[in-house]
Amino acid sequence: MREHKLSAWLGQGTPRGSIAHDGTIIPETIDTMWGTDRTTTVTIEEGQAAVFIAYDHCSGECVGIHASKGQNRFEALEPIRQGIKDYFGTARKNIAEGLSLRHDHGTQYMAHDFQKEIKWLGIKSSPSFVRMPECNGCAERFIRTLKENLLWVRHFKTIEDLRLALLEFRETYNEKWIMQRHSYKTPAQFRRDIMDKSAIAA
Repeated sequence: MREHKLSAWLGQGTPRGSIAHDGTIIPETIDTMWGTDRTTTVTIEEGQAAVFIAYDHCSGECVGIHASKGQNRFEALEPIRQGIKDYFGTARKNIAEGLSLRHDHGTQYMAHDFQKEIKWLGIKSSPSFVRMPECNGCAERFIRTLKENLLWVRHFKTIEDLRLALLEFRETYNEKWIMQRHSYKTPAQFRRDIMDKSAIAA
C-alpha cells in the first residue's frame, strides 16, 4: 500500500523536536511557573478516584495535591488553591501576578470556571501544545514519581484515606526528595535557600 501510495493520509500534525521545544520549561525563579495535571487510581470501597496535583517547575515542590470522586473543574482547582494559600498567604484578586500555570487541554482545565478563577488570582494560563505531553513534563514526571512511590504500592479503602495519604506524601516529598539539579537538596531546602538569599539582598 505504501509503495503504491495507497495509504491513508494522516496529516502532518504539530511541529515536534527542536522546532516546538527550543528553550526550557524550568524557570530560574520560584513561583514563576506551576504545572498541574490529573491521574486516577482505585479505592477498595468507593471505586475510581481522581488525583489532581500542582507542581512548581523551578523548586520541584508539590505545591498542592487533592483526591476526589469527581473529576470536574472545581476539583481541579483545589491543588491550585492549596498552593496559593501556602505560598502566597491568601486568595485575593491578582495575588499571584507573575505566575503562569501550565496545563493540558483537558476539559477541567479549559472550563470557563477554572480559567476565570486563575485569572482572578492573577495567574496566566499556559496551555501545552495539543497531543504533546512533554510540554507539561514537570507535572507528568511528578505524577510518575507519585505512582511509583504511593499509588502503585498501597491500597486505599476510601477516597478520604487516599486524600490523607496524598497530603502526607506531599510533605515527605517536599522535605526529603533529593534532587540532583538542586545540588542534592530537597525541593523545600531549595525554596528556603532562595528565600534566605532574597531576604539578605533586601
